[in-house]
Amino acid sequence: MRIAIIGASKDRNKFGNMAVRAYKMKGWEVFPVNPHEKEIEGLKVYKSILDIPGELDRVSLYVPAKVSIKLIPEVKKKGIKDINVSPGAESDELIKALKDAGITPHLVCSIMMLGVNPDDLRNT
Repeated sequence: MRIAIIGASKDRNKFGNMAVRAYKMKGWEVFPVNPHEKEIEGLKVYKSILDIPGELDRVSLYVPAKVSIKLIPEVKKKGIKDINVSPGAESDELIKALKDAGITPHLVCSIMMLGVNPDDLRNT
């Protein structure tokens, strides 16, 4: 299984980093996306979701809604039909924009979807 974490972070206390670690731990092929980093948790970082080769099974957003809205054209161009919007990253405007673009938003913590408690990833 392959996942893009948009808003992946080097900061191990941020959910964008915890998601990278959780999915790696569960055996997923993880593609961190962050235009300002080169490597996160030993993985190559992609500046855009469009730079990731091949198809993805899941995409999770860990960036503010105002940033996510600007990324919708890239997500749509990549052919993504469903996207996880983590708690705190959502807004009514983002949800509407995703739906208008034909992308189904899932308001869910993608870390918890794996059966991993984010608190178990703190300070590790």
